[in-house]
Amino acid sequence: MNNPNYNIATNAIKTICGAQMPKIAIILGSGLGALGQRMRQSITIPYADIPCFPLSSAPGHAGNLLCGRIANVPILALQGRHHRYEGHSFADIIFPVRVLHQLGVETLIVTNAAGGIDTAFTVGDIMLIADHINLMGGNPLVGLHDDAFGERFFDMGTVYTPELRMIARAAAADIGLTLREGVYIAVSGPSYETPAEIRAFRIMGAHAVGMSTVPEVVAARQCGMRVLGLSLITNMAAGVTDAVLSGEEVIAIGTARAKALESLVEGILIRTAMRV
Repeated sequence: MNNPNYNIATNAIKTICGAQMPKIAIILGSGLGALGQRMRQSITIPYADIPCFPLSSAPGHAGNLLCGRIANVPILALQGRHHRYEGHSFADIIFPVRVLHQLGVETLIVTNAAGGIDTAFTVGDIMLIADHINLMGGNPLVGLHDDAFGERFFDMGTVYTPELRMIARAAAADIGLTLREGVYIAVSGPSYETPAEIRAFRIMGAHAVGMSTVPEVVAARQCGMRVLGLSLITNMAAGVTDAVLSGEEVIAIGTARAKALESLVEGILIRTAMRV
C-alpha cells in the first residue's frame, strides 16, 4: 500500500528538477533558511506548487523546496517545515520526509532553533543532537502501516548516525567552532515551557528543547535514512535566565549565527559526499 499523494508530489518534483536527484537533503529550521542562499545552480519550488504538499505558516519558514548544490555537493533543501502547533497532523509533518525518500534521499540533515536547558550553553551555540526525547503527544507512525516506507517496528538505538556525528565534529574542528552535544527534547508548543517544565526536562537528561524535528527523524529512520541533527541555541529556556522569551529573538539569533551554521553545514556536506 502506498498513499498516491506521495507519488503525485514525487513525480511533480522530478518533472521540475530532473530524474537524477541528490542523495542528501537538509531541513532548515526557524531563521535558518538563509543557508539556501549558498546554493548554486538551484531550482526553487514553492510548497504551494507541489501537489499534495503541506504548506508552512511558521515565522522564518519560507516554504520552498530547493534543488541545487552547496560546495559543489548536490542537495535538496527544505526551507521550512511543518509543526504540530500550526495545526498539522503528524501525517502532514512527515509527508515531506517520505517524499524525500521516494526521491532517493539517503542522508537527511535536520536543523532547528532550540532553547538551551544546559546551563553551560550560551545563546548562539550549536548543539550536535546525540539523541532525543519525544514529548509531542504521539508517534508519527501510529495508524495504518505503510510498508513502502519500512518496517513498523524498527530499532531506534542509534537514531542519529554515529558516522555523521563524527563528520560533524571534524567539520567543526576545521573551522574552529566549539560544537556542543546533547539530547534534544521535543514538545508541541506553541507556548514556551514553564521554568518547572525546564527543571523536569533537565532531570530527564535533556540539554535543549524545541517544537519540531523528532517526527521527521522517526520517519527518516523508518525509511532507512542516515540522520544528522543540529540545534542552534537561539535562547536560554525559561528559568535559566530572567529573559522574556519571544519568537522575534529566535529569528534574530538565527540570522546572527547563520554564517557559522552555514560554514559548518558546508564542511559536513563536503565530508559526507566523500563517503557516500
